[in-house]
Amino acid sequence: MIKIKQISRFHIAGLLLACVIIFIDQWTKQAIISMAESQGLPFTVCSVFELVLLYNKGISFGMLHGSEAWVVPAITLATSLIVLVIIFLFIREKEPIVIIAFSFIIGGAIGNIIDRLTIGSVVDFLHFHWENYYFPAFNVADSSIFIGVALFILSNIISPKNKE
Repeated sequence: MIKIKQISRFHIAGLLLACVIIFIDQWTKQAIISMAESQGLPFTVCSVFELVLLYNKGISFGMLHGSEAWVVPAITLATSLIVLVIIFLFIREKEPIVIIAFSFIIGGAIGNIIDRLTIGSVVDFLHFHWENYYFPAFNVADSSIFIGVALFILSNIISPKNKE
């Protein structure tokens, strides 16, 4: 049972942060879909960055993209279970930096889960490249997950918890 005393202002801030990330992620994805329909894509922003519209049925960097039909529901279920575990850890966490890290991960993961549940794939649209080297397209949710994982790793490097 969760006690009200366990919920700190950092937990509330973290929940708000996750909600903001979900909102921004979904808004940017809808904006890029609208842009693709009205103006067409790709849209070159500068020599190393363009906006594209890709529907990723797989996982990170397009892995498993061309897989069987059962892969999307399996990925959605696995991601949802992982998010539930992270939410449980988020609730129990006391370190502000870890709470914020979990918030980034939760917000990003839920943003991508919403895509999988509503359109059957994740919308990716940020695309960086340098000459003939292309980085896989990604989105706000992916960036949020990356930031959350980086913060989590950094928090463990800076202030590792004592193992008993």
